[in-house]
Amino acid sequence: MRYLFTILILFSVFNVKAQSYKKGISVHDPVMIKQDSIYYLFSTGNGIKLQSSKDLQSWKQEKSVFASAPTWAVETIPGFKGHIWAPDISFHNNQYYLFYSVSIFGKNSSAIGVATNKTLNSADSNYKWVDHGKVIQSTPGKTHWNAIDPNVIIDDNGKPWMTFGSFWDGIKLVQLTKDLLNIDTSIYKIETIASQKKKGESGNNAIEAPFLFKKNGYYYLFASIDYCCKGEASTYKMIVGRSKHMQGPYVDQSNIPLTNGGGTILLAGNKDWHGVGHNAVYNADGKDYLIFHGYDAQDNGKSKLRIVPLKWKDFWPLVKQ
Repeated sequence: MRYLFTILILFSVFNVKAQSYKKGISVHDPVMIKQDSIYYLFSTGNGIKLQSSKDLQSWKQEKSVFASAPTWAVETIPGFKGHIWAPDISFHNNQYYLFYSVSIFGKNSSAIGVATNKTLNSADSNYKWVDHGKVIQSTPGKTHWNAIDPNVIIDDNGKPWMTFGSFWDGIKLVQLTKDLLNIDTSIYKIETIASQKKKGESGNNAIEAPFLFKKNGYYYLFASIDYCCKGEASTYKMIVGRSKHMQGPYVDQSNIPLTNGGGTILLAGNKDWHGVGHNAVYNADGKDYLIFHGYDAQDNGKSKLRIVPLKWKDFWPLVKQ
Protein backbone atom coordinates (compact mmCIF):
# COMPACT_ATOMS: atom_id res chain seq x y z
CA MET A 1 0.00 0.00 0.00
CA ARG A 2 2.90 2.37 0.85
CA TYR A 3 4.43 1.63 -2.57
CA LEU A 4 1.13 2.38 -4.33
CA PHE A 5 0.75 5.59 -2.33
CA THR A 6 4.26 6.70 -3.37
CA ILE A 7 3.48 5.98 -7.03
CA LEU A 8 0.27 8.02 -6.81
CA ILE A 9 2.15 10.96 -5.28
CA LEU A 10 4.84 10.82 -7.97
CA PHE A 11 2.22 10.64 -10.71
CA SER A 12 0.39 13.60 -9.20
CA VAL A 13 3.58 15.70 -9.03
CA PHE A 14 4.51 14.79 -12.62
CA ASN A 15 1.00 15.53 -13.85
CA VAL A 16 0.95 18.96 -12.17
CA LYS A 17 4.37 19.74 -13.66
CA ALA A 18 3.24 18.65 -17.13
CA GLN A 19 0.05 20.68 -16.93
CA SER A 20 1.96 23.68 -15.64
CA TYR A 21 4.32 23.52 -18.60
CA LYS A 22 1.41 23.06 -21.01
CA LYS A 23 -0.37 26.09 -19.59
CA GLY A 24 2.85 28.09 -19.74
CA ILE A 25 4.16 31.20 -18.08
CA SER A 26 2.56 34.55 -18.79
CA VAL A 27 4.31 36.33 -21.68
CA HIS A 28 3.68 38.42 -24.78
CA ASP A 29 5.86 38.44 -27.91
CA PRO A 30 8.56 35.97 -26.77
CA VAL A 31 11.92 35.40 -28.43
CA MET A 32 14.59 32.94 -27.30
CA ILE A 33 18.32 32.31 -27.54
CA LYS A 34 20.73 29.88 -25.86
CA GLN A 35 24.07 30.72 -24.29
CA ASP A 36 26.12 27.80 -22.97
CA SER A 37 23.54 25.53 -21.28
CA ILE A 38 20.96 28.24 -20.50
CA TYR A 39 17.98 29.39 -22.58
CA TYR A 40 17.11 33.08 -22.31
CA LEU A 41 13.62 34.31 -23.07
CA PHE A 42 12.93 37.98 -23.77
CA SER A 43 9.40 39.35 -23.98
CA THR A 44 7.24 42.46 -23.82
CA GLY A 45 7.14 44.22 -20.44
CA ASN A 46 8.44 47.10 -18.36
CA GLY A 47 12.11 47.41 -19.21
CA ILE A 48 11.83 44.19 -21.29
CA LYS A 49 11.07 41.00 -19.39
CA LEU A 50 13.87 38.41 -19.17
CA GLN A 51 13.63 34.81 -17.97
CA SER A 52 16.04 31.89 -18.06
CA SER A 53 15.72 28.12 -18.13
CA LYS A 54 17.86 25.00 -18.30
CA ASP A 55 15.12 22.76 -19.69
CA LEU A 56 12.51 24.93 -21.45
CA GLN A 57 10.04 24.01 -18.72
CA SER A 58 10.99 25.73 -15.47
CA TRP A 59 11.67 29.44 -15.95
CA LYS A 60 13.54 31.77 -13.59
CA GLN A 61 12.62 35.45 -13.54
CA GLU A 62 15.70 37.61 -14.18
CA LYS A 63 16.05 41.36 -13.75
CA SER A 64 14.53 43.41 -16.56
CA VAL A 65 16.95 44.61 -19.22
CA PHE A 66 16.32 48.28 -18.36
CA ALA A 67 15.86 49.44 -14.78
CA SER A 68 14.19 52.58 -16.12
CA ALA A 69 12.83 53.66 -19.48
CA PRO A 70 15.50 54.72 -22.00
CA THR A 71 15.69 58.51 -21.96
CA TRP A 72 15.71 58.81 -25.74
CA ALA A 73 12.48 56.79 -25.99
CA VAL A 74 10.63 58.91 -23.42
CA GLU A 75 11.72 62.07 -25.22
CA THR A 76 10.91 60.71 -28.70
CA ILE A 77 7.56 58.95 -28.23
CA PRO A 78 4.87 61.04 -26.48
CA GLY A 79 3.09 58.98 -23.85
CA PHE A 80 5.73 56.22 -23.64
CA LYS A 81 6.47 55.31 -20.01
CA GLY A 82 8.65 52.22 -20.13
CA HIS A 83 6.46 49.33 -21.30
CA ILE A 84 8.68 47.99 -24.11
CA TRP A 85 7.31 45.74 -26.83
CA ALA A 86 8.42 42.84 -28.97
CA PRO A 87 12.17 42.41 -28.36
CA ASP A 88 14.42 40.51 -30.77
CA ILE A 89 17.66 38.86 -29.62
CA SER A 90 20.55 37.69 -31.82
CA PHE A 91 24.31 37.17 -31.68
CA HIS A 92 26.60 38.95 -34.14
CA ASN A 93 30.06 40.52 -34.06
CA ASN A 94 30.85 38.65 -30.82
CA GLN A 95 28.06 40.27 -28.87
CA TYR A 96 24.31 40.07 -28.33
CA TYR A 97 22.01 42.56 -30.04
CA LEU A 98 18.65 43.25 -28.45
CA PHE A 99 16.28 45.22 -30.68
CA TYR A 100 13.07 46.51 -29.12
CA SER A 101 9.96 48.60 -29.82
CA VAL A 102 8.63 51.72 -28.12
CA SER A 103 5.15 52.82 -29.13
CA ILE A 104 1.62 53.79 -28.18
CA PHE A 105 -1.08 51.18 -28.85
CA GLY A 106 -3.01 51.83 -32.05
CA LYS A 107 -0.70 54.57 -33.33
CA ASN A 108 2.36 54.54 -35.57
CA SER A 109 4.10 57.02 -33.32
CA SER A 110 6.78 54.41 -32.77
CA ALA A 111 10.50 53.69 -32.80
CA ILE A 112 12.87 50.75 -32.71
CA GLY A 113 15.94 50.86 -30.48
CA VAL A 114 18.89 48.53 -29.88
CA ALA A 115 21.06 47.54 -26.93
CA THR A 116 24.10 45.25 -26.82
CA ASN A 117 25.72 42.98 -24.25
CA LYS A 118 28.81 40.75 -24.30
CA THR A 119 27.01 38.06 -22.31
CA LEU A 120 23.54 37.07 -21.11
CA ASN A 121 24.83 35.58 -17.87
CA SER A 122 24.08 38.18 -15.20
CA ALA A 123 26.72 36.61 -12.91
CA ASP A 124 29.46 37.38 -15.46
CA SER A 125 31.54 40.49 -14.72
CA ASN A 126 31.11 41.51 -18.38
CA TYR A 127 27.32 41.59 -18.09
CA LYS A 128 26.12 45.07 -18.96
CA TRP A 129 23.44 46.28 -21.35
CA VAL A 130 24.62 49.22 -23.43
CA ASP A 131 21.79 51.10 -25.09
CA HIS A 132 22.56 52.63 -28.50
CA GLY A 133 19.28 54.45 -28.89
CA LYS A 134 17.05 54.81 -31.91
CA VAL A 135 17.50 52.76 -35.08
CA ILE A 136 14.40 53.91 -36.95
CA GLN A 137 11.25 55.89 -36.23
CA SER A 138 7.78 56.11 -37.75
CA THR A 139 5.76 59.30 -37.53
CA PRO A 140 2.01 59.81 -38.16
CA GLY A 141 1.42 61.72 -41.37
CA LYS A 142 5.02 61.22 -42.48
CA THR A 143 5.52 57.47 -42.77
CA HIS A 144 2.75 55.05 -43.65
CA TRP A 145 4.30 52.17 -41.74
CA ASN A 146 4.81 51.30 -38.08
CA ALA A 147 8.30 50.95 -36.58
CA ILE A 148 7.64 48.06 -34.20
CA ASP A 149 8.22 44.27 -34.06
CA PRO A 150 11.86 44.16 -35.27
CA ASN A 151 13.69 41.02 -36.32
CA VAL A 152 17.30 40.97 -37.53
CA ILE A 153 19.01 38.45 -39.80
CA ILE A 154 22.32 38.26 -41.69
CA ASP A 155 22.10 37.18 -45.35
CA ASP A 156 24.43 34.83 -47.20
CA ASN A 157 26.62 37.77 -48.21
CA GLY A 158 27.08 38.91 -44.64
CA LYS A 159 24.71 41.88 -44.94
CA PRO A 160 22.45 42.61 -41.94
CA TRP A 161 18.73 43.18 -42.54
CA MET A 162 15.83 44.10 -40.30
CA THR A 163 12.22 43.25 -40.94
CA PHE A 164 9.50 45.00 -38.95
CA GLY A 165 5.96 46.35 -39.18
CA SER A 166 2.41 46.24 -37.90
CA PHE A 167 -0.77 47.17 -39.82
CA TRP A 168 -0.49 50.31 -42.05
CA ASP A 169 1.58 49.31 -45.14
CA GLY A 170 2.40 45.90 -43.65
CA ILE A 171 5.75 44.18 -43.20
CA LYS A 172 8.87 46.09 -44.17
CA LEU A 173 12.49 45.11 -44.84
CA VAL A 174 15.49 47.41 -44.54
CA GLN A 175 19.24 46.90 -44.71
CA LEU A 176 21.28 47.84 -41.64
CA THR A 177 24.78 49.25 -41.37
CA LYS A 178 27.57 46.76 -40.64
CA ASP A 179 27.52 47.59 -36.94
CA LEU A 180 23.74 46.92 -36.90
CA LEU A 181 23.07 50.21 -35.13
CA ASN A 182 21.46 52.20 -37.95
CA ILE A 183 19.49 51.70 -41.15
CA ASP A 184 21.46 51.89 -44.39
CA THR A 185 18.86 53.51 -46.63
CA SER A 186 16.34 56.35 -46.75
CA ILE A 187 13.15 55.86 -44.75
CA TYR A 188 11.28 56.70 -47.96
CA LYS A 189 12.78 53.74 -49.85
CA ILE A 190 11.80 50.89 -47.55
CA GLU A 191 10.12 48.01 -49.38
CA THR A 192 6.98 46.13 -48.30
CA ILE A 193 7.50 42.36 -48.32
CA ALA A 194 4.14 41.22 -46.89
CA SER A 195 0.63 42.61 -46.57
CA GLN A 196 -2.85 41.26 -46.02
CA LYS A 197 -4.29 43.77 -48.45
CA LYS A 198 -5.17 42.28 -51.82
CA LYS A 199 -4.95 44.37 -54.97
CA GLY A 200 -7.71 46.95 -55.11
CA GLU A 201 -8.69 46.46 -51.47
CA SER A 202 -8.46 48.93 -48.61
CA GLY A 203 -9.11 48.81 -44.90
CA ASN A 204 -7.24 47.45 -41.90
CA ASN A 205 -4.08 45.55 -42.75
CA ALA A 206 -4.00 43.12 -39.83
CA ILE A 207 -0.48 41.75 -40.18
CA GLU A 208 2.53 42.15 -37.88
CA ALA A 209 5.34 40.40 -35.96
CA PRO A 210 7.59 39.28 -38.84
CA PHE A 211 10.38 36.78 -38.32
CA LEU A 212 12.91 35.57 -40.92
CA PHE A 213 14.57 32.14 -40.73
CA LYS A 214 17.03 30.60 -43.21
CA LYS A 215 16.78 26.86 -43.95
CA ASN A 216 16.85 24.46 -46.90
CA GLY A 217 18.16 27.18 -49.22
CA TYR A 218 15.13 29.40 -48.53
CA TYR A 219 14.41 32.46 -46.43
CA TYR A 220 11.15 31.78 -44.58
CA LEU A 221 9.06 34.78 -43.58
CA PHE A 222 6.73 34.17 -40.64
CA ALA A 223 4.13 36.73 -39.58
CA SER A 224 0.97 37.02 -37.50
CA ILE A 225 -2.39 38.06 -38.90
CA ASP A 226 -5.74 39.13 -37.46
CA TYR A 227 -6.00 40.37 -33.88
CA CYS A 228 -3.97 39.89 -30.71
CA CYS A 229 -4.36 41.25 -27.21
CA LYS A 230 -8.12 40.69 -26.87
CA GLY A 231 -8.06 37.72 -24.51
CA GLU A 232 -10.97 35.42 -25.32
CA ALA A 233 -11.76 37.52 -28.42
CA SER A 234 -8.25 37.15 -29.86
CA THR A 235 -8.08 35.77 -33.41
CA TYR A 236 -4.30 35.72 -33.84
CA LYS A 237 -2.83 33.16 -36.23
CA MET A 238 0.54 32.58 -37.90
CA ILE A 239 1.33 32.56 -41.61
CA VAL A 240 4.46 31.74 -43.59
CA GLY A 241 5.91 32.34 -47.03
CA ARG A 242 9.33 31.71 -48.53
CA SER A 243 11.82 33.07 -51.02
CA LYS A 244 15.22 32.15 -52.43
CA HIS A 245 16.23 35.76 -51.92
CA MET A 246 16.26 37.92 -48.81
CA GLN A 247 14.39 40.75 -50.52
CA GLY A 248 11.76 38.43 -51.90
CA PRO A 249 9.34 38.03 -53.45
CA TYR A 250 7.90 35.78 -50.73
CA VAL A 251 5.14 33.38 -51.78
CA ASP A 252 2.96 30.86 -49.97
CA GLN A 253 2.33 27.19 -50.82
CA SER A 254 -0.22 28.25 -53.43
CA ASN A 255 2.38 30.56 -54.98
CA ILE A 256 0.42 33.66 -53.92
CA PRO A 257 2.75 36.59 -53.11
CA LEU A 258 2.67 37.72 -49.50
CA THR A 259 2.53 41.28 -50.85
CA ASN A 260 -0.89 40.43 -52.27
CA GLY A 261 -2.58 38.92 -49.24
CA GLY A 262 -0.89 35.52 -49.45
CA GLY A 263 0.37 33.43 -46.56
CA THR A 264 0.05 29.74 -45.71
CA ILE A 265 -1.54 29.25 -42.28
CA LEU A 266 1.03 27.63 -40.01
CA LEU A 267 -0.98 27.63 -36.78
CA ALA A 268 -4.34 29.03 -35.65
CA GLY A 269 -6.47 29.02 -32.53
CA ASN A 270 -8.62 26.05 -31.48
CA LYS A 271 -10.73 24.95 -28.51
CA ASP A 272 -7.71 25.21 -26.19
CA TRP A 273 -6.24 28.45 -27.51
CA HIS A 274 -8.30 31.44 -28.66
CA GLY A 275 -5.43 32.70 -30.78
CA VAL A 276 -1.72 32.05 -31.30
CA GLY A 277 0.94 34.33 -32.69
CA HIS A 278 3.93 36.65 -32.57
CA ASN A 279 6.35 33.81 -33.11
CA ALA A 280 10.09 33.38 -33.23
CA VAL A 281 11.99 30.38 -34.63
CA TYR A 282 15.13 29.07 -33.00
CA ASN A 283 17.46 26.13 -33.63
CA ALA A 284 18.94 24.61 -30.49
CA ASP A 285 21.07 21.47 -30.48
CA GLY A 286 19.94 20.55 -33.98
CA LYS A 287 16.22 21.00 -33.27
CA ASP A 288 13.99 23.78 -34.59
CA TYR A 289 11.50 25.32 -32.18
CA LEU A 290 8.54 27.63 -32.68
CA ILE A 291 8.27 30.09 -29.79
CA PHE A 292 5.08 32.14 -29.48
CA HIS A 293 2.24 33.16 -27.19
CA GLY A 294 -1.29 31.84 -27.11
CA TYR A 295 -4.48 32.99 -25.40
CA ASP A 296 -5.38 30.19 -23.01
CA ALA A 297 -9.04 29.13 -23.33
CA GLN A 298 -8.79 27.36 -19.97
CA ASP A 299 -7.58 30.47 -18.15
CA ASN A 300 -9.81 33.37 -19.20
CA GLY A 301 -7.83 34.04 -22.37
CA LYS A 302 -4.57 34.92 -20.58
CA SER A 303 -1.49 35.12 -22.79
CA LYS A 304 0.86 32.17 -22.20
CA LEU A 305 4.24 31.01 -23.48
CA ARG A 306 4.24 28.13 -25.93
CA ILE A 307 7.28 26.33 -27.31
CA VAL A 308 6.68 23.50 -29.78
CA PRO A 309 8.91 21.52 -32.17
CA LEU A 310 8.94 22.84 -35.72
CA LYS A 311 8.99 20.10 -38.35
CA TRP A 312 9.48 20.32 -42.11
CA LYS A 313 7.68 18.63 -45.00
CA ASP A 314 8.48 19.30 -48.66
CA PHE A 315 10.57 22.29 -47.53
CA TRP A 316 7.66 23.88 -45.66
CA PRO A 317 7.36 24.25 -41.88
CA LEU A 318 4.81 22.12 -40.07
CA VAL A 319 3.62 22.23 -36.46
CA LYS A 320 1.00 20.39 -34.45
CA GLN A 321 -1.09 21.95 -31.68
